[in-house]
Amino acid sequence: MTQNERIKEVRKSLGLTLDKFGERIGLKKSAVSLIENGKNSVTDANIKAICREFGVDYIWLTTGDGEMFVDTDDDFIERIDRIMAGEDEARKNLFKFMLELSDDDIHALEHLMQSAIDFAQKNKKD
Repeated sequence: MTQNERIKEVRKSLGLTLDKFGERIGLKKSAVSLIENGKNSVTDANIKAICREFGVDYIWLTTGDGEMFVDTDDDFIERIDRIMAGEDEARKNLFKFMLELSDDDIHALEHLMQSAIDFAQKNKKD
């Protein structure tokens, strides 16, 4: 996938029109379209604006390596908010349960999770 195609993938994954995407990074709709279609090259300023405005990982956008978006605490909080506002009671209850745990319970859970990870890595079949 080319850098231009990755830009289109970012825009589509965010559900933005060419116009709205361009507006947020200071480009006209036609300029975004030309970039996405590979007719115009992407400037370093465009890349930085996309990464800054949409939380896109610079390495992913420039090389294709890694994940599309940078994980930030704000992203995490937003995801929790969406879960708590949604209809999935199991997910909501899991968060509520975690809030009720004592510090000792959290440490025990952390130990259990680390043991499970270690076990899985040790017994991983290649």
